[in-house]
Formats: sequence, structure tokens, C-alpha cells
Amino acid sequence: MPVRLVTDSTAMLEPALAAVLGIAVVPLQVVIGPKVFDEGTEDARPEVVAQALRDFTPVSTSRPAPVVFAETYRRLAEEGATEVVSVHLSAEMSGTFESVQVAARDAGIRVVCVDTRQVGPAVGYAVRAAAAALEAGASADEAAQAARDVAAGARSLFYVDTLEYLRRGGRIGAAAALLGSALAVKPLLGFEDGRVVPLERVRTSTRALNRLEELAVAAAGEQQVDVTVAHLANPDRAAALTERLSTRLADGLAGRAVDCGELGAVLGAHVGPGMIAVCVAPRPTIS
Repeated sequence: MPVRLVTDSTAMLEPALAAVLGIAVVPLQVVIGPKVFDEGTEDARPEVVAQALRDFTPVSTSRPAPVVFAETYRRLAEEGATEVVSVHLSAEMSGTFESVQVAARDAGIRVVCVDTRQVGPAVGYAVRAAAAALEAGASADEAAQAARDVAAGARSLFYVDTLEYLRRGGRIGAAAALLGSALAVKPLLGFEDGRVVPLERVRTSTRALNRLEELAVAAAGEQQVDVTVAHLANPDRAAALTERLSTRLADGLAGRAVDCGELGAVLGAHVGPGMIAVCVAPRPTIS
């Protein structure tokens, strides 16, 4: 394969799917107390992070060093790649993209770097769009643009029980305006231009999740979409939301399932237990 794809572990790609699509996944790190683990390993499972947060154990995250990406690009070149498209989470949320850019300078092959301005499943859908474009015969630049298009059209929405974890990690952005009344509301948040932004304030968790559903349906509109529901330590409510969205978005899904799963450990460390997110992404257009 002359053009290969690279992404990071926050894209939430299943290992089997990444292998089938030929996508190399570079892990971010989770720091629990004094120990550092690669995301995706047994010691950095989402449930481990959730429990550590409940126990007030210090939890933080760390980007991969540029050398990790450089080694990945060199390995792909040795396997026959002549170009790489590297698709990653928002540079506003992590230094990962900076590491990608540094590594690309000395990769030995051309690397097209894509900052999706998104997180989580939206990044996954973007890199899958790039894979579909390459399968259809697209160039590296065309595949990168396919990733950008899907990421730009995606809507990432989420509910959190508290803003405290986002505050601790310094990733709260414009949503900091909600902190003064955080005890009285259940905030609904979204992503705009790579940053967390406040959407609405709702008085109860039940109303918040109902509103999250309505926002997801509105985001889908009449278009063909892919949808993921993600959660951290909130499986029952996530499953219920998945079932409702599967019914309400049936036409746009055209037989595709609404994916439902636990949020990755790195993102989970910043939103805390109880979080539920919905990602609605447009289906890529392959010419």
C-alpha cells in the first residue's frame, strides 16, 4: 500500500477494524497515581480510570512523544509506504498533533497531517473516511480532505455529571462560564472549532439526556449518517439512548447500527464517570 493511515488511540477504533483497514494506531498515555500506561492496555481500561477518579486518585494524560510517531512513519516506509496520512484529535485539546508535525519533518517520506478539530468517535469516522477514499483510488491529499470533510460535518455532543474533571484537566474552554452554577445544572456541551463549548444548562440528568437525544436528531437531519453513543460508567442510560436513536434515525442510518461503547481511558479521564456522548457524522461521499 503506497499510502498508509495513522491515527491515535482517542479515535476509539476497534483493533480488528484498524487491522482490516491498515490503520496504525499510536496510543496516548494515562497516568494513574505514579504509574503510566498506554491507552488500550489492561491497566488503562476505562473502568479503571473511572474508579480512580471516584477514589480521588490523581489521573492525568500524556501525549505520545514525537519519536513515537517518527518510528511509526519509518516502519510504514519500510513496509513499502511512500506517503502517510496522519489523522488526529484536536490540537486545542492535546499536544498530540504537535508531536505529529514534529515527527513528520524527519519521517523520510511525505506525511500529510490532519487536525480534525474533533475528539473521540468523530476522529474515528474521519480516519475511516480517509480509508474509504484510498480504497476508491484517492491520492493522499484527497484522502486527507475526505477526513477533514467528515470531521467538519460531524457533531460531537455530550452530557457530564460535573464540570470538575474538565476543569482539572484545563480543557473546559468557553464552558468555564458554567462553573459558577455547576451544582445547580447538568451541562450539555459540544465541540466548536476544536474546543469544548457550552450548549445548554438543564436542571436534571433525565432532562439533559432527553435534550441530548433531541440535539443528536437535529444534527442528523435528513442526511445519511453514522452515529456513536459513548459513555463512562453509565451503560444503562447509554444503551437506552442508543435504542431510541436507532429508531428515530433509522432512515439516515439505512440499516447501519448505532455503535455504543465505553469512552476511551484518555478522554474519560477528562470528563469523569457518568458522561454520555453522541457523535453524529455524515457518511463520506466517494467520487
